[in-house]
Amino acid sequence: MNIFILSRNRNLYSTSRLVEAGNKRGHNIRVIDYMRCYMNITSKKPTIYYGGESLGKVDAVIPRIGASNTFYGTAVVKQFEMMGSYCVNSSNSIANSRDKLRSLQILAEAGINMPITGFASHTKDIEGVIKSVGSIPLIMKLLQGTQGQGIVLAETQKAAESVMSAFRQLDADIMVQEFIKESSGTDIRAFVVGDYVVASMKRTAPEDEFRSNLHRGGTVHNIELTNEETDIAVKSCKILGLSIAGVDLMRSERGPLILEVNSSPGLQGIETSSKIDVAGKIISFIHKERAAVRNDKCPIVSVMVIVLS
Repeated sequence: MNIFILSRNRNLYSTSRLVEAGNKRGHNIRVIDYMRCYMNITSKKPTIYYGGESLGKVDAVIPRIGASNTFYGTAVVKQFEMMGSYCVNSSNSIANSRDKLRSLQILAEAGINMPITGFASHTKDIEGVIKSVGSIPLIMKLLQGTQGQGIVLAETQKAAESVMSAFRQLDADIMVQEFIKESSGTDIRAFVVGDYVVASMKRTAPEDEFRSNLHRGGTVHNIELTNEETDIAVKSCKILGLSIAGVDLMRSERGPLILEVNSSPGLQGIETSSKIDVAGKIISFIHKERAAVRNDKCPIVSVMVIVLS
């Protein structure tokens, strides 16, 4: 197969591992810096150009779209879809997953369990927003934040009001969530490929920190998921239309709670902790999906020959 990986840097761990896994399995892999693409979006002949070269239809596209480049990145993915290329994660599914509020609303509508969550923008009723979620302490997030940035733990009523007031001054949209005390500064990343969780890890925050992100000094360990945790992770991806995703969840007294679904999950932490070739499983999944499509297009026809003597 000919596979394009949409990535800004071929030397990133995740990108290089996908290239390695694809080459190992005999596929032709090419890394495309999607921000350097330009497009002709006419309906008769949609085209993508890269370095002056017209990129034709390709067997499969693996989007590795950075959060800060979501707008243009999803436009490039959509263009490949218009050209008839198979995109592992669709442009719509990526866009929905990147919008924290919208993705949680979609999941909540489908009955997925998550921490009690509130949302506000310019309201002056700060006390009302806090009460709508529950009691102190609370987690307060800027919707535009990534990798643990823009997240604050408010441990007192006064602190919560001060943080919300400060966020309002920034003209920012704010998400407020209950604090799950029993999680003890840990969360779980389930890596979903197709209908399966292929690897999982537990992330633990450093001392005196509630955020468990690796970029903030968190540590990772391999972990076995319960059937309920596996089911909710896979179901969340299906609801958002994602074939490959990293699902962040938390254990609580009322069962697993979904925190976020990441449409471009990193491979380094999960492969290091689990010792599983996740990149290989992604390539194998794509190969299986494309083979199924080819078989559908070329059905086996039974022919009966009647000989008249």
